[in-house]
Amino acid sequence: MTPRTALSIAGSDPSGGAGIQADLKTFAALGVHGMAALAGLTVQNTQGVRAASPIDPGFVVAQVEAVLDDIEVHATKLGMLTNARIAEAVADLIAARRADFGFLVLDPVMVATSGDRLLADEAVEVVRTRLLPLADLITPNVPETAVLAGSSPAGNSSELQAQAERIVTTGARAVLAKGGHLTGEELTDLLVTPNGTARFTGARVNTRNTHGTGCTLSSAIAATAARAGIAPGGTVPEHVVAEARDFLHRAILAGADWQLSRSPGTGHGPVNHLINLKGAQA
Repeated sequence: MTPRTALSIAGSDPSGGAGIQADLKTFAALGVHGMAALAGLTVQNTQGVRAASPIDPGFVVAQVEAVLDDIEVHATKLGMLTNARIAEAVADLIAARRADFGFLVLDPVMVATSGDRLLADEAVEVVRTRLLPLADLITPNVPETAVLAGSSPAGNSSELQAQAERIVTTGARAVLAKGGHLTGEELTDLLVTPNGTARFTGARVNTRNTHGTGCTLSSAIAATAARAGIAPGGTVPEHVVAEARDFLHRAILAGADWQLSRSPGTGHGPVNHLINLKGAQA
């Protein structure tokens, strides 16, 4: 038996709520074999990011090549790539071996939930011009959608949709513009493709525990696509996005009252990635 697999190329979060750690938990919870290549290290917790350090681009590439040369990858998630040199190196490798990466989800990590900047300015252009056209789906939040569209952050869903459509016209195959930063009782994400827009709306959960939600959603989409056998280069099925959003919503609900921090009521705690596991704490 050959299990379905997913690879994350992203940064590390020692507190376990975001980055590689969140991706691997999500992969496991959704039933795929998870693999990971570290692209950066952070010093962070639920209160914010204290420091970040890149990994040598050649070493990042070597990690990924070691996986690709040995194991079939059905889906890949790209997260925090830290700087332009790493982003360029990863883009070069994907361009050379695109078929080996399977269904590719790009989470253009630029700003943490805490507001801390996680991507150097010079790397943004690499993401926009090199990585965006290679991805099957990109999953920017409101501030990231604005950066990629060259606009100010959207104030409502109509503005967010217009910005996502602009990104599609510049070469993206599909954009899942996440509306979590917008106000309102409901939260709406927009899947924008050259064929139109699909809206995914759900109730907003009133909790501070939203650390790593973007990482979790993008890795859940990758895992769901891997499990469903979605091939790269085609249309992004709406059910893949819907299933991934359902997992994230349940994880947020299950962790909404968690108090991991020694300073309750401050910072942003993680979601409960263990929600699918028997005997997991709710």
